[in-house]
Formats: sequence, C-alpha cells, structure tokens
Amino acid sequence: MRALGRHVLAEFYGCSPDILNDTVLIEQVMVKAALEAGAEVREVIFHKFAPQGVSGVVVISESHLAIHSWPEFGYAAVDVFTCGTTVDPWVSCYYLKRHFAAERMAAKEIKRGIFELNETKKGFAPQKSAV
Repeated sequence: MRALGRHVLAEFYGCSPDILNDTVLIEQVMVKAALEAGAEVREVIFHKFAPQGVSGVVVISESHLAIHSWPEFGYAAVDVFTCGTTVDPWVSCYYLKRHFAAERMAAKEIKRGIFELNETKKGFAPQKSAV
C-alpha cells in the first residue's frame, strides 16, 4: 500500500509561555521548522488572540504546518502534514520541541491517502498535484 502523505499530530507540554504567546517568534520557528525538513514555504498566516494565544498556518508545497497555542498552560497543538517522500514531518516536530522549550512531546503519525497497489493497475492512481 502507498500513502499520499504523512500527518503528524503533535502535542507540546511544558513549553515556555513567553514563546507560545509571541506571534512573531512562533511564525519564525514554524517557518524554520518547515525549511529544516526540506519543505518549500508558500504562504504564512498567524493570528494573536486576546488576552493570549496564537494560531497559525505555514502552507508548504508539500501540504502544511499548523499550530494553536495555550500559553497559560504551556501547551501547543501542532499538525505537520507532508505529501510525497522528500519531506520528513518528524524533523519539523523535533525542531519545534527544541525551540518551544517543551518538556515533553506526545505525537502520532497517520498515513493519509492510502491506496492499494492493485488500484494503481486499475487506473485509480491519484494524480500528482502541487500540494
């Protein structure tokens, strides 16, 4: 079986509240995490909530990285979804763990778009896209 993408759902605990509430810093770290994994960054959007918290997305050619932070709990929920075989989502996750000063990371990987080999032979192979 072949998967179109790998989706890592990561939770970061015991992070620095100051980091998790700094929109500019989170954006820089998320973009760098994508680049470290070999991704090509396309679009970036981040939003600061009042009184605290940041959400944002880094759109990459290979899919995306997304974050939602709760500085008051030292917690961040992150998705790293990559398509193809050239970008390893775990590289981004470990980069984020270090740069968020997280005490602990809990993460799991889900394969997305799983196809049987015989489906390809029947003409059901997915088309390549820029995403």
